[in-house]
Amino acid sequence: MEVISLKLDENMLNNIDKNLSKHNYSTRTEFVRDAVREKLEKMTREELVQEFLKIKVHSKDGKRVTDADLRKAREEAYNELVKERGWKLD
Repeated sequence: MEVISLKLDENMLNNIDKNLSKHNYSTRTEFVRDAVREKLEKMTREELVQEFLKIKVHSKDGKRVTDADLRKAREEAYNELVKERGWKLD
């Protein structure tokens, strides 16, 4: 594992410190590592949903898909990814 240096402003650091025990983190490093992991997973989910939507632009009958159709497709894709990858829903 590689070590990195990270500078945070005092308010953010105080906020982290207040939330460590509240959310069962034993160290700041554990908290930051988990936050980075969550952010990377969120970015991956968003990228996969966008790729899915590019494929689903037209319906089966060739008509243009509405915003409501896209919302439904996005929700279905998200739910499928959550189930497939075992992600936790917050």
